Amino acid sequence: MRMINEHLALTGWYKSSYSGGDQGECLEVAPGHPHVPVRDSKATHIPALVFSRSGWAAFVSAVKDGHING
Repeated sequence: MRMINEHLALTGWYKSSYSGGDQGECLEVAPGHPHVPVRDSKATHIPALVFSRSGWAAFVSAVKDGHING
């Protein structure tokens, strides 16, 4: 994982339809890039975290399988 400051240059940010709208507890991702940038939807001015595709896939899989609790 690394952080990038070029977050404004990235396009295609979206958040899950399960996020509950504008409650402010959402992550946004910008797919279609060599890596997977992730940012806080209520703090889009700070740098995004960037994960490898395999690292992001492993994280999402672990969440779906219940191995990571919020």
